[in-house]
Amino acid sequence: MASSTGFDKSQERDFVETKLRQRKEVVKDELLSETEDHVNDEIENEKTKKGLSLSQLEAIVMPIVFTALAFFIRMYKIGINHNVVWDEAHFGSFGSQYLKHEFYHDVHPPLGKMLVGLSGYLAGYNGSFSFESGVEYPDYVDFVKMRIFNACFSALCVPVAYFTGKAIGFSIPATWLFTVMVLFENSYTTLGKLILLDSMLLFFTVSSFYCFVMFHNQRSKPFSCNWWKWMFLTGFNLGCAISVKMVGLFIITVVGIYTVVELWNWLGDKTMSWKTYFAHWIARIIGLIAIPSAVFMASFYVHFMLLTHDGEGSGVMPSLFQATLINSTVGEGPRDVAIGSYITLKNSGIGGSLLHSHPSLYPEGSQQQQITGYSHNDVNNDWFFDRIRDVPAWNPETETEPEFIQNGIIYRLVHNNTGRNLHSHNVPAPVSNTELEVAGYGNTTVGDEKDYWIVEVVEQYGNEDKDRLHPLTTTFRLKNVVMNCYLAQSGITLPEWGFMQREMICAKNPSKNDKSTWWTIETHINDNLPSKPENFKYPSIGFFKNFIHLNQAMMASNNALIPDDDKFDPVSSSAWQWPILYLGLRICSWADEFPKYFLMGTPVSTWASTASVLGFMVYVVILLLRWQRQYVDLSNKKDLNLFLMGGFYPLLAWGTHYTPFVIMSRVTYVHHYLPALYFALIILTFCFDATLNKLVKNKKIIRWTVYIIAMASVISCFMYFSPISFGMIGPASNYKYLQWFKTWSIYGELLQL
Repeated sequence: MASSTGFDKSQERDFVETKLRQRKEVVKDELLSETEDHVNDEIENEKTKKGLSLSQLEAIVMPIVFTALAFFIRMYKIGINHNVVWDEAHFGSFGSQYLKHEFYHDVHPPLGKMLVGLSGYLAGYNGSFSFESGVEYPDYVDFVKMRIFNACFSALCVPVAYFTGKAIGFSIPATWLFTVMVLFENSYTTLGKLILLDSMLLFFTVSSFYCFVMFHNQRSKPFSCNWWKWMFLTGFNLGCAISVKMVGLFIITVVGIYTVVELWNWLGDKTMSWKTYFAHWIARIIGLIAIPSAVFMASFYVHFMLLTHDGEGSGVMPSLFQATLINSTVGEGPRDVAIGSYITLKNSGIGGSLLHSHPSLYPEGSQQQQITGYSHNDVNNDWFFDRIRDVPAWNPETETEPEFIQNGIIYRLVHNNTGRNLHSHNVPAPVSNTELEVAGYGNTTVGDEKDYWIVEVVEQYGNEDKDRLHPLTTTFRLKNVVMNCYLAQSGITLPEWGFMQREMICAKNPSKNDKSTWWTIETHINDNLPSKPENFKYPSIGFFKNFIHLNQAMMASNNALIPDDDKFDPVSSSAWQWPILYLGLRICSWADEFPKYFLMGTPVSTWASTASVLGFMVYVVILLLRWQRQYVDLSNKKDLNLFLMGGFYPLLAWGTHYTPFVIMSRVTYVHHYLPALYFALIILTFCFDATLNKLVKNKKIIRWTVYIIAMASVISCFMYFSPISFGMIGPASNYKYLQWFKTWSIYGELLQL
């Protein structure tokens, strides 16, 4: 008769014997591993007594060799192109702003661009060059020194890769292979020669991962000096990575997931006291949250300290901040706004722009005059308050006493150039069709009550009259009397018929704290009112408000970088194309007289790493299925640790650095794959090491032979394609042999994909 468990006795006995046999094998493997480690330690101790062992000699010599090669390769022919190449136009210009102390705006955090500015300062550059794309560098700009400064970050990635391989637990030949793949990588070499942020981002990303692995290796010695050291270094490098580009958030995610898993596992550990458990929490909050945050904010603090003069990008900041900049015209004029004052109104929302209008009409809806948001100074930004039509119009010739704009009073807001009234009605907004349209309508005599707006003061800085509107220091809302909605900026960019300006709406049910409905008066002209007192000083709004506002503006600008489906962009690409090298990227002029760079990864290592990522994914699925069937595959602690640090977490890092670009709507480029490629190379190394250890573990000659062949293949492939990194001189037709696929476009016309 079958037992209640569904097995007969013989099946139960076989099952129990199988589990016991598996457990014995696990214990045996653990004992053998411990014994082997003990024996190896004894051997190393004996060798140490006699002198340096080969492994110790290798640990000293090879990092020096790899580092020297890295600096040579990254800097070889670094000044061959005398022109501004690709994004040097952007980041060289941003670096110049720090030398001129002029405020600018960009989608990236400031640390990398401050380092570019530092490179210019060290090179004796004064910040006066415009860095126009393709223009030849003048004699007074030592661009070679600036490029060398940037190349140092790319070169230093190589020794970090070596030490990372050692920290993970790779064998010596595997560590060499990984280091060689990073050293002889065409894409890293190409971008490493230019004044860009990518090498800085890559360096801080790989150094963060190295410190993270070293911190993991100290897990058996919590709260020791080395444990604290590597945790703090991890946090510092994470902070530097995100301070160069927001992409640094991806490596922070990897460390964050590791930390959450670790703390979750300890929650069920009965051998750990609650005191120790909470100490781990506090330590990680300090080391992995507080330190990165402090580094990130410190970079912005220095950014604000250096950029003290008004510049082209200052318009993204609050008006009060702009008024503190040297040479800024914001905030000039009388302190009380009155009927007949010419004003500009700035929205306080994310990416807030100036209220704007022009004679063009909406193509649909009311087909009345467009009301938009514009971020630059323009005469069409000028407005003035006027009385409602039931009251005699303001006459400056007969009325000598000013009528100041008061909180809670109803006014018309009139566009100065066209004379149209700010108006709203029961017509859907052009894009945000759940809200109401605002338009320019009528004139002084023609119109209706939908032209009437109530002023509602929200905030008042300083000690001035709380019921009046004051430039910069008063924040207020404008409520339409009839439609019961508020003038607001939707945050959406209008199509070409709206000149790609911001959409303005009348929001029906906004929260009082919705800053898209908040407005400030940025400029004010009224010759009949007294000027601003000479001793008047605007109140400071503080670092944190400026910090938050600038980060919101950065995110808004980044989200606005969307591809135009109607236009062919030869520079952009899709994420699926990067791991298979479907295409590369011309990053400079392709004219015969210019040295030419083509951005593309080393084919042999990129293709192999992509195959390894896919293969490792399959391997993880197989392990999970076997684990569900109660098989124990990674019983040895050393093997488990190598699997986690050499395979699983690099796969997680590859996914976090690659997947966002697959799903994001913004425009993407080939160089966005560079950090993900680094982790793919780690996975490739793990697959190599694990496979050879299993197949020819005790046959060192065969293992070394395979590794030497692999390293030779990488080096040969790099040298074959080296012209794309060192500069292709002469006609592109001379390099037709490098174009293995038509999509690479090294020779011939660019393909419209």
